[in-house]
Amino acid sequence: MFKCVFTIIFIITSIFGYQFSYADTASDLQNKIEDKSKQIEQIESEIKIYTGEANKISQQSNTLQNTIKSLDISDKKITANLNLTSEKINKTTLTIEQLNNGIYETGIKISKNKEIVAEMLRNIDEVENVDIITIILSGSNIKDVWEDLDSVKKIQYEIRKQSEELSKTKSEMEEKNLNLQGQKKQLSNLKVDLSGQKEAVIENKKEKSTLLSQTKNQEKIYKELIAQKEAEKDSFEKELFDYESQLKIFIDPTGYPNPKLGLLSWPLENVYITQRFGKTVGAEKLYVSGSHNGVDFRASVGTKVMSVLDGVVLDTGNTDAFKGCYSFGKWVMVKHPNGLSTIYAHLSVISVSPGQQVATGDTLGFSGNTGYSTGPHLHLGLYATQGVIIKKHSTSMGCKEATMPIADIKAYLDPIPYLPKI
Repeated sequence: MFKCVFTIIFIITSIFGYQFSYADTASDLQNKIEDKSKQIEQIESEIKIYTGEANKISQQSNTLQNTIKSLDISDKKITANLNLTSEKINKTTLTIEQLNNGIYETGIKISKNKEIVAEMLRNIDEVENVDIITIILSGSNIKDVWEDLDSVKKIQYEIRKQSEELSKTKSEMEEKNLNLQGQKKQLSNLKVDLSGQKEAVIENKKEKSTLLSQTKNQEKIYKELIAQKEAEKDSFEKELFDYESQLKIFIDPTGYPNPKLGLLSWPLENVYITQRFGKTVGAEKLYVSGSHNGVDFRASVGTKVMSVLDGVVLDTGNTDAFKGCYSFGKWVMVKHPNGLSTIYAHLSVISVSPGQQVATGDTLGFSGNTGYSTGPHLHLGLYATQGVIIKKHSTSMGCKEATMPIADIKAYLDPIPYLPKI
C-alpha cells in the first residue's frame, strides 16, 4: 500500500517539474511578443509622421515638385508599412506558437493526471475487495490498513481536484483555440498585405520614374500634361454620361436595401472624405455631368483598401492599360448578397481575383493615383446590382477596348447613408 502511495507522489512531482520547465519556455515567448509589440508601436509612430506630411502636401497646389515630394513621402510610408506588417507577422507567429504550446502542454498534464487517478482507483479497488477476515488472517494491523486506505483516498481527492482544474484550464485553452484560428486568418491577411505593399512600393517608384521621364523635371511640361489629361477626361466623361443616360435597365427598388447607417463598413482604417456624392460644389467643376457618382476618401499611395461588406469579387480591371482612357484606373468591383455592389477605384495594387469570396474588412488592394485622379485617393462607388453591367465601352474613343462597370444612372446610389455615422 505504501509503495502505491509513494509511486503516485513521485508521478505528481514529475508533472509539476515538467510544468516549471514549460513555464520557462512560455516566459521566453511572452518576452519576445512584448518586444514585438514595442517595435510595432515605434513603427506606427513613424507612419503617423509620414501620414501627416502626406496630408499637408495634398492640401498644397498641384505642382510637379509637390507631386514628386508626395511620391517620396509615399515611398517612405509604404516602406514603413512593410516593416510594420513584417513585425505583425512575427508577433502573430509567436502568438500562434504560444497558444499551440499552451494547448498541447495542458493536454499532456490532463492525460497524465487521468492515468494517476485510474491507477489509484485500481489500487483502492484491490484493497476494498479484500475482506476483513483475510486482513486479520494476514496478521496486518487493521488500523494501519484503514489509515493507508484513507491516505490513498485523500490523494485521489487531490488528484481529482487537480484534474478538474486542468480540465477548466483546457476549456480556456480551447476558447483560445478559437482565437488561434482568428490569429491564423490574421496571419494570412497580413501576408496578403505584405505582398501588396511590396507591389505598391514598385508601382510608386515606377510612377515617379515615368513622371520625371515625361516632364524632364520641368514644371511647364507637367502643366501641359495635366491640361491634356483633363481634356481627355472631360471627353470620356461626356461619352460615358451620354451612354449611361440612354440605358433603360429595369431596377426593382425592393431589390436592394433602403439606406441604413452602418449597413456598410468603412473601406479604410482612417477616414477623411474629400468629395461627396451628387451635385456638390466641387462636382460642378470636376465632372461634366456636374454630379459625382461616388465618394472620395483621402488615401496616400499604398493605403490598404478593404471590402465594406461580405461578397464576391465580380471583376477587376485597369483602364490605364488603354492610352487616353482616363477613368477608374485600377479597380475592383464586389457584388454583395443584398442587391448592392461596390467599386473601389484608382488603386495602385489589386490583391483579389474575379470570383473570389471576400468578407467585410478583407483587403481588396491598395490605394493609388491611377486613372483620372487629381491626387492619391480612393473612389468608392455604390450601385443597385440590377442596374450595373461590366463590359467594354465599345462606343468610346479612348476607352473602346477597356472593360469597366457601366450603369443606368438610376443605379448609382449615395454610399454615405449606408456607411457608419461620421
